[in-house]
Amino acid sequence: MSFPKIDFDLPADALVKSGMSKLLALVIIAMMVIQLIKPLGWPGLKRRSDFWKLAVLAMAAMSITAALGHWT
Repeated sequence: MSFPKIDFDLPADALVKSGMSKLLALVIIAMMVIQLIKPLGWPGLKRRSDFWKLAVLAMAAMSITAALGHWT
C-alpha cells in the first residue's frame, strides 16, 4: 500500500484555496441531500424537487471561486 506524496513546497494560500473549494462543494452537496430528505423551507426551496436549484448555485459558486483563484 502506498500513500500519496504530499508536496510541502506549495504556498500556504494554494492549500487554503483548494481546501475552501472542496469545503464549499461538500456543504452544498450536504444541503442538496437534506433538501431531498426534508425541504429546507427557504424561499424558492419549498419542495423536494427544488434541489436542482442548489446544484445551479453550487456550479456558480465554484466557478466564482475558481475565477478568483486564478486572478489572485
